[in-house]
Amino acid sequence: MTPRVYIKTFGCQMNEHDSQRMLDLLVDSGYLPAASPEEATLIVLNTCSVRHNPENKVFSFLGTLRGIKQQRPETMVAVAGCVAQQEGRHILQREHLVDLVFGPDQMFHLPELLGRVRAGERVCATDWLPREGRTQNFIPEEWVERGHVEGFKAYIAITKGCNNLCSFCIVPRTRGREVSRDPENILRDARSLVARGAKEIWLLGQNVNSYRAAEDFGFYELLDAVSQIEGLARLRFTSPHPKDWNNALSDLMAARPAVCGQLHLPFQAGADPVLKAMRRRHSIAEYLEKVRYLRHAVPGVEISTDLIVGFPGETDENFEGTLTVLREVRFSQVFPFKYSPRPETAAAALIDDVPRETKDARLARVIALQEEINRDCQQALVGTEQKVLIDAAHPRKPGWMNGRTDGYRAITVKGDAITLGDLVRVRVTGHEGHWLVGERF
Repeated sequence: MTPRVYIKTFGCQMNEHDSQRMLDLLVDSGYLPAASPEEATLIVLNTCSVRHNPENKVFSFLGTLRGIKQQRPETMVAVAGCVAQQEGRHILQREHLVDLVFGPDQMFHLPELLGRVRAGERVCATDWLPREGRTQNFIPEEWVERGHVEGFKAYIAITKGCNNLCSFCIVPRTRGREVSRDPENILRDARSLVARGAKEIWLLGQNVNSYRAAEDFGFYELLDAVSQIEGLARLRFTSPHPKDWNNALSDLMAARPAVCGQLHLPFQAGADPVLKAMRRRHSIAEYLEKVRYLRHAVPGVEISTDLIVGFPGETDENFEGTLTVLREVRFSQVFPFKYSPRPETAAAALIDDVPRETKDARLARVIALQEEINRDCQQALVGTEQKVLIDAAHPRKPGWMNGRTDGYRAITVKGDAITLGDLVRVRVTGHEGHWLVGERF
């Protein structure tokens, strides 16, 4: 009987990318994908612990697997990713249905780890691989040029880990200190992906624009090199840090047609005292100055962001500063979170002094304001021309296709002879909720 694997992913694009790598590893080992946990002989939870709520979802999902494990004790259950690295052996102690716990550094050892489980061992593999310096090819050589192309889109991890040590963030503990891949290693991956049909590539890293392989080769040089690969239509990256963003990168976005006019730039809070307590190493004035320059260099650029409400010590006045930033920048998308302390971070030692009801109220105000801004921005795009990369057929409207604008806005398009992967010119005719509506011309 052919073994089957079901992978449940929690969290960000980096985790989605890691899950695909795991699937590729397991397919090489003889597994086939399963459509549900009930069909699987191996269930992998690839986890995120950047907030407390995603961590809770992991243990809740494990609870739903108890019936499967009781009926089929031979089914293997593995917990991977950041919660695995954070909690380690405690997961094995807490959840007896779990057979394997492994951290991000152990991903490429997954087949060997499963061999130990089949031999009867309950395994916890959270050791860090040696950091060999600033530059380290953390993708094994045999997996370079074997990245996954999903239709026409692909992802490349260019850095692993983070050195920023923001006071609220657990990433340095769960992903380790930052390393950057060798440029040619990345470019080989990118060329291979384009040759196999990728029209859009995303460069990934916890702090993607701190990439540095040498004194004279940083993120600017890498972005420039990848953007000029023949056949690549679109290049995106996530997530940059404001302290490492500069006007030269804005100018490069303007100069290279393949680099999309879209930027995810987390500002986290709208008041300098809060940013200082967060150890963000940028001020609101610096952030806004960089955004203004970018908007001048790349007219029509779409900017999205992350922010936290209710960080320890955040006053009503501090929070009003956050709303002021929203009103000025007019983000295309905002990912707001209520502060929750993460273990062994510097902020966990602070008094969590903002009441829950205050956090809830602030979050509601952010969401309401952003909805208003988004409606205005959507309306302002009606009548404009957009380049749209088609990525799916509309599930309910025959003859309509879905895609993304250069600025990463979702759009549904009416038009004849449009196929998946087409890059088409579209006139925006309206909007429905968070979706634009348009027609090909």
